[in-house]
Parts: sequence; structure tokens; C-alpha cells
Amino acid sequence: MFDYGTLREIWWLLLGVLLIGFAITDGYDLGLGAIYRFITRDDIERQMALDAIEPHWEGHQVWFVLGGGAVFAAWPVLYATSFSGFYFAMLLVLLALILRPVGFNYRNKVANAAWRNLWDWALTVSGVVPSLVFGVAFGNLFLGAPFHFTDTLRPVYDGSFLGLFHPFALLGGVVSLAMLVMHGSMFGAMKIDGIVGDRSRMVARVAAIATALAFVAAGAWLAVLPGHVVTSTITADAASNPIGKQVAIEAGAWLANQKAHPLLWLVPGGALLALLMVAILRNRALGFIASCVAVACIILTAGIALFPFLMPSSTNPSHGLTIWDASSSQRTLGIMLFCTALFLPIVLAYSTWAFRVMRGKVTRAHIEEQMQKGDVY
Repeated sequence: MFDYGTLREIWWLLLGVLLIGFAITDGYDLGLGAIYRFITRDDIERQMALDAIEPHWEGHQVWFVLGGGAVFAAWPVLYATSFSGFYFAMLLVLLALILRPVGFNYRNKVANAAWRNLWDWALTVSGVVPSLVFGVAFGNLFLGAPFHFTDTLRPVYDGSFLGLFHPFALLGGVVSLAMLVMHGSMFGAMKIDGIVGDRSRMVARVAAIATALAFVAAGAWLAVLPGHVVTSTITADAASNPIGKQVAIEAGAWLANQKAHPLLWLVPGGALLALLMVAILRNRALGFIASCVAVACIILTAGIALFPFLMPSSTNPSHGLTIWDASSSQRTLGIMLFCTALFLPIVLAYSTWAFRVMRGKVTRAHIEEQMQKGDVY
């Protein structure tokens, strides 16, 4: 059995793995959904784009459920504070995500152009809104969320929904939206045959450049943005108590981990190199792999910069949540680690198998054949 401090670090890494897994798998569904209305010209082309997404998106929700479950069980204080404080933002994401299954199920129920156009735009919204809000949420973590704890450890949120849209947070939203559009369009370029795939490839190149520019701009801003630093002694195996530490605010402190360990600069460097590969590679399968690497490195860069914080506080910095003071008990983390070691490989194996079974390109002839059979109106 691992000691308490090591278990907390492992679960920080696992939380990152789950976020990256969700962004890589469901991220290309969201990204392609956000642009498919713009890279298609007629109903057959739109159905081609939808056929690239539909076999996978539902299974990819496993990563979303696993991530929420992991936060609930491993970091209950983080779960309670974030879900209550960011309630309206999360509600907005959930409402957008609900549009996806409804759109997929109802779009082809009626052979009417206005009806299909309505659901096309609904599916577009369901791709754009979560992609943007996820990035805004990450941006707010670096600004600090406006919350504090009472003496009885009850979290109190002091902010508002509109207060989440700080310029830096919006820049984080731009990074996220551009990243997932790049990822989704690169998947579309690999998966969809013909002119639709070619248009998707052009979008992927532009989105890769936009992601790189926004990512560099966010890093430059982060270098001067006030960051949080734990100044009191950290006891890695102590019981969780988010109000038992001291935190100072220092300009540029969010890059302290990279400055202390220069090899960590390889992670954002890897993200920029992968984005460059997306922009220039002709092989679309390799371009999609580069896109996956870029997504993973961008998320990992944010995690490294925040470490050891999970959710800093702008109202009372000493009440910010770190991996050392917001976790479940050692036994809970140990049991969950055993379950994760058992079930995560199954999820990975299933995802790989499903991707392999559904390999091959979506073609116009395939959609026309479906229409002749009556499978699609």
C-alpha cells in the first residue's frame, strides 16, 4: 500500500489522465460538431460528418463520467466547492451536451430542410459551448475562484456567473475552443472522404496556428499574472484541512514549477511542436496523432503550472484547495486506486477496439446507399 502523500500525488496524475482521455476522445466529437455545419454544403455532406461522430460519441462519455466520479470520490472538497460555485457554468455545459443526443436522434426524423437546419445548429452549439466553457473554467483557476470556508469548513462562493468571464479566462476559452476545433477537424480530415475531408484539413491547419498563438499568449500573460505559493510547511500525510496553511501571492508564481525544474518546459514545447506537425504534415493519420499529443501536452502544461493547487481561492488565498488538503482518506484513495487499476485498462481496451472496428473513411457513396435503403432520409 502506498503512503498517504504518494496516493494523493497518484490521484492528481490520474485526474490528469482522465481529463486528457476526455479531451482526446470526446474532444474530437465536440470539435468536429462545432464546425461541421461550416465544412459541408449539402445534406449528404452533413450526414457524412455526422456519421464520423455518431459511432463514438456516446462511448466517449465514459471519460466524462469517470472524471466526475473521480473528483467526487477522491477530492470531495473540490467537488463540493466547484460544483456549487460554478453551478450556472456547469448547467450551461450540461444543457449544451444534452443537445447532442437529441440532435442526433431527431435530425433525420423529418425530411424537411428547416427542421434539419435547426438541429444542425443545435449540434453546432453543443460543440462550441462546452469547448469554450471548459477553457474559461481553466482560466479562472489561474485567477483564483472567489470562495472561502467557514470555521465549520462549509464552502461559501462569493462570485457571480458573469464574473467568470475575465479577459484571461476568455483567452483560456479561446485556447480550448481552438484546440478542440483543431482536434475535431483533424479527425474529420482523417475520417471523411473527398471534399469534406479536404475542407476539414484546411480548418485543422488554421486552428492549429490559432491554438499555438493563443497558447503562447496565455503563457506570456501567465508569466506576469499573480500566482499562489504555499509558504507554510506542507505535510503530505496529514488529514485534509483546507484552512490550515498559508499562501502568498507573487507575480509569475504560476511558472515556478517550470523554473525550478527546467525539463518541464519540454511539455509546452512538445505542444507547440505537435501543433506545428498538425499544420504541415500531409499524412492525415500522423496529423491526428500529433493533434492528440498537442491536446495532452496543453492540458498537462496547465496542470503542471497549477500544481499543487487544484482550485486556488481569490477571496482568501490560504483557503485554496491543494492536493494535500482536499482529498479523501488514505483508505478511500487506496480502494479507488485498486478499482481504477482494474477498470481503466478495460475502458482503454474497449475504446481501442471500437475505434479499430469503426476504422475506414465515411464516403458520399456510403451515405447515398444508406438513403436508398431508407436508413437515412
